[in-house]
Amino acid sequence: MIPPRTRWPSGTISFVLTPDALRAHLLDARLAGVVATLREVSLRRYRLFAAGDPRVLIGIDPERSWRTRELIELMADRCGVSADPRRTSGHDVIDPDRTLAALDAFADRLAAAARRGAPVLLGTGHPHRLLGFYGGLADALSAAGCTVLTPAQGRCVDITTRFGLRTHHLDYVRGVALLREPGISRPGGEPGAHTHSPLPVRLALAAAAEAGGPLPELVIGDHGWVCGAGQLGFEAIGLADADDPAPFVGQAEGSVSVVVPLDDGVRSEHYGPLIRYVLNRACLSQ
Repeated sequence: MIPPRTRWPSGTISFVLTPDALRAHLLDARLAGVVATLREVSLRRYRLFAAGDPRVLIGIDPERSWRTRELIELMADRCGVSADPRRTSGHDVIDPDRTLAALDAFADRLAAAARRGAPVLLGTGHPHRLLGFYGGLADALSAAGCTVLTPAQGRCVDITTRFGLRTHHLDYVRGVALLREPGISRPGGEPGAHTHSPLPVRLALAAAAEAGGPLPELVIGDHGWVCGAGQLGFEAIGLADADDPAPFVGQAEGSVSVVVPLDDGVRSEHYGPLIRYVLNRACLSQ
């Protein structure tokens, strides 16, 4: 049977995905199931989080100390990774049913924001992979009457990298915040810099407050964007990989509303069906 079709904000015709069809796509694209994320990388990051390393906390200030074993159990519950600490190698596994359930909750938060015309802020530390996903959400929310905020555009952000302290600048593409790397002057010339830092969202929120608002009622993103915003008391939803415990700790402690477990490093086109699915569930398809 040919599935029904819907028109969404880009104006192109797309098939509406059923949960079963999206589940198959998640497995086929390795967004879930056996993913590229290595178990040893995940365990190392869990240990760093337990030790309070800010590179892994990415804006979350945990309410209590988390032991490595507790983080493994949390990630097993929220993502579906192995709960056995003796499993120390191979590829991690993300349960596609957990991904689907979280996408449904993610879509419900989008729908709630759209119904009240809430101002929203979107940002990504993974622009090479996820800019299209967030851009599709920004287009749909704008069409629904939400103000897509772009505070602090062009402002400088000093980020500590493995090369030392580097100055980036905050930019927006399709309403989605990202960092431009040093020396990049041509707008749109590159997708942007990969970062886990919460500094960009802190800068954006501070600039919005200094300007007298509006402030976002919903922040959508990943890495430091969702963790940094949630820690400051803003409703935050986003995506996270199995080696990224901070958003899931934030969700467990109540500072982050929804976290969708998936591989955040596959080819950008593989996230297209996720846009279609969440926009259709949120009744934001056009």
